[in-house]
Amino acid sequence: MLRPAFLLIFALILFQPTMLFSQSKGINRSKYRIGITQTKEDILIDGILDEAAWLNSEKAGHFQRVLPTDTGFAIARTEVRLTYNESTLFVGIVCYDPTPGRRPVESLRRDFNFQKNDNFVVFIDTYNDQTNGFAFGVSAAGAQWDGLQANGGGVNLDWDIKWRSAVKNYDDRWVAEFAIPFRSIRYNGGAKEWGINFSRNDLKTSEKSSWAPMPRQFATATLAFTGSLVWDNPLPSSGPRFSLIPFVSAKTTQNKEAGEGLKPSATAGIDAKVILSTSMNLDLTINPDYSQVEVDKQQTNLDRFELFFPEKRQFYLENSDLFANLGTDNLRPFFSRRIGLNAPVQAGARLSGKIGSNWRLGLMDLQTGASDNSPAGNFTVAAIQRKVFRRSGISAFLVNKQLMNIGSDTTFTGKNYNRVAGLEFNLASANNRWTGKTFYHQSFYPGASGDASVMAANITYSTQHISATLNQSWVGSDYLAEVGYIRRRGYYEITPLVQYKFFPASSKIANHGPAIRADLFFNHQLAATDRDVQLLYLAEWMNKSIFQIDIKDSYVSLQAPFDPTNSGGVQLPAFESFRWQEAGVSFASDIRKPLNYLLSSRYGGYFNGKRFTLNSEIYYRIQPYGSLAIVATYNDIALPSPYNSARFILIGPRLDITLTNKLFFTSLIQYNNQINNINFNFRFQWRFAPVSDLYIVYTENSFPGDYRVKSRGLFVKMSYWFN
Repeated sequence: MLRPAFLLIFALILFQPTMLFSQSKGINRSKYRIGITQTKEDILIDGILDEAAWLNSEKAGHFQRVLPTDTGFAIARTEVRLTYNESTLFVGIVCYDPTPGRRPVESLRRDFNFQKNDNFVVFIDTYNDQTNGFAFGVSAAGAQWDGLQANGGGVNLDWDIKWRSAVKNYDDRWVAEFAIPFRSIRYNGGAKEWGINFSRNDLKTSEKSSWAPMPRQFATATLAFTGSLVWDNPLPSSGPRFSLIPFVSAKTTQNKEAGEGLKPSATAGIDAKVILSTSMNLDLTINPDYSQVEVDKQQTNLDRFELFFPEKRQFYLENSDLFANLGTDNLRPFFSRRIGLNAPVQAGARLSGKIGSNWRLGLMDLQTGASDNSPAGNFTVAAIQRKVFRRSGISAFLVNKQLMNIGSDTTFTGKNYNRVAGLEFNLASANNRWTGKTFYHQSFYPGASGDASVMAANITYSTQHISATLNQSWVGSDYLAEVGYIRRRGYYEITPLVQYKFFPASSKIANHGPAIRADLFFNHQLAATDRDVQLLYLAEWMNKSIFQIDIKDSYVSLQAPFDPTNSGGVQLPAFESFRWQEAGVSFASDIRKPLNYLLSSRYGGYFNGKRFTLNSEIYYRIQPYGSLAIVATYNDIALPSPYNSARFILIGPRLDITLTNKLFFTSLIQYNNQINNINFNFRFQWRFAPVSDLYIVYTENSFPGDYRVKSRGLFVKMSYWFN
C-alpha cells in the first residue's frame, strides 16, 4: 500500500503546482526587444567596432542589476549590438569600466570560472522554449566560454564548438566582438524571434547585471527571463551539412609494479558531425579514442558507496541532457562513462535534436569489442521528450545493454542483457519559482524478481528570500541499471531543505540567513537506516567573501559490514547502529584578489569514534598568464581498538600556464596516502585551429616513500575539425 500512496502524494505535489502556475508570467518579452538586420559588409573580428554595420545597428543598454541587489541600473554600463550575414551571427559589446585598476581574470583558459572573472555572456534561446539554448562569452582578457543550455538554463561547459571572438582593452572600457556561425548552433528555421539575454559580471563593483531583468535568486543563464531578438527576415531552414574530425594518437605505457616493459601503441579514428537540419544533428564515431587527456581529480573516499566523475568526452555532449539528465544525481539509469570501461568502443552513432516546436528526440547506439574480462556488447539508448504547458516536459526512454557471443568456454559470469525503461515528468513554471521532477523506472534482466523499479519525485520553490526543496525516492531491492550510476538499492529516502536569506541595507553584507536540511533513509519496512540533520547559517559579503557555520546530527544503521577508514581494517558489523554529532565552519576569501583561498573544517563523532577534517584551497594568479593552486584535504580518524584509526592526506598542487588563448600547459601533482600513491600529470595543449588540438600528456604513479615508479605513460593525440 505504501508505494501507490507514495505515487499519489507526488502526483498531487507536482501536478497541482503545474496547473496553478503554468499560466503564471515570467518576463514580458515585449518590453525587452532588440532588432537585428542583415549586413553585406565584411566584419573583421578584431575587437574594434568600426564597421558601418555596428553604427547602424540597434543598441541594447540600460543593464539592470542582478546582484548584490536586483533593483536599479548597473553602475558598470554595458552596450550590445547585433548584426548577421548569410552564415554568421555577429555580436558587438562595449563594457564600460567606472573603477580604476586591473580587471580580475584567472587566465586565458577556455571555459573559465564565471564567478572569478570579469566577463560578458550572451544566452540564446533559439527554440523559444525557455528550456534549451546556447551560451557564448568572453573574459576581459579574451578567454572564450561556451556551453549548451538545458533544463531552463544550466550550462554544460564541456561542449566546445567553432566560433571566433576578439577583445580590446582600454582604460575606461573593454570591447568584444563575437562571430557565431549558424552551423554551430541549432534552431527552428522560419522563426521570427529568438529569446536572448546578455549578462555582465564586473568584479570591481561586485556587480552582476543583465539586459532583461533577472530575479537575484536565479542565475543569469535562466531562459525564463530572456528578452526578444527580432529578425528582419526569418532565418531559413538549411539542408544537410557535415564536419569530419579525424584524430591520430600514440602512446606508450609501462606497469613497472607488474614487471612489464614499455608497451607502445598507435591508433587512428574519426568522428563526424552531420547537421541534418537546423534543429537535428547526427554524431558518428569510428574507433574512438576515449583516453582521458584531462586527469580526474582524486578524492578521499570515506564513503560506503561509489564516487561520481562527470562525462567530458565530446561525442556524448550534443543534446546531452536528453540522456545524462534522466533520473537524478544518484539515480541515473544511463551514465555514458560505463561504455568503453571494460572493452574498446568500435563504432557509435547519436541522433539528437528538435522535431517541430514541442518534441525532442535522442537515439544512441554504440558497439564495443571483446576484452579479456568482458564479451562484446551493444549499448542502445532512446529518449523522446514532449513539451507540455509553457516550460515543462514529459519524457520516455529505454536503455539497453546486450552482450554478444557468450560461449560455453567463456569465464564471464555476468548477465547477458540489462534494460531500463522509464517515464519522467519535468516541471518548470513560467516564472521559474516552481521546478521539479517525478519519474518511474523499471529494470529488466535475467533472473529479475521482486522489486526492480524506482520511483522518485522532487519539487523546489524559490523566491528572493525563501528556497524550499523536497526530494523523495523509492528504490527497489532488485533494481539494476548496469549502464547507470546507482549508489545504493533497497531504500526509501526523503530529503527536505529550507533556506531563508536576509538582504540588509548594508554597504558590506550582501545577504545572510539560516538553512536546515535533512537526509533520511529507511528500508522497505520503514525502519530508519541513515539520518543526517544539519542546521547552518551563511553570510556573504559584498566583496564575495562567504562564511558558513553548521552543526549536524547523524545516525547510521549499517546494512553490511563497513570499515569507516576504507583501509582494509576490521569492519564494523552489520546491523549495528551509531549516532554522533559534528560541527563545521568554512570561509571563502575575496575572489577578486590575486591571492584567495577557501578553508573549511569539521570536528565531531564518526561512527564509534572521532573525526577531524580540514580542507584548504589556495589560489594565486598572475593574470592573465596563469595561476598556481594548492588543494589539500586532511582527515584524522580515531576509532577504538581493534578498528583502524587513520590519518589521510590528499594534496594536489596545480600549475596552470596559459601563454595565449591557444597554448596551455598544466602540471598536476596528487599525493594520496589512502591509496599510497603520488600521481604526476603534465599536459600540453595547442589549439592550432578552432576546436582542433594537439595534446601531449605524461602521467606517472609512484610510491610516496622511495618514489619508486608503479606505472607511467606518455600520450600524444592530434585532432582536426574539417567543415
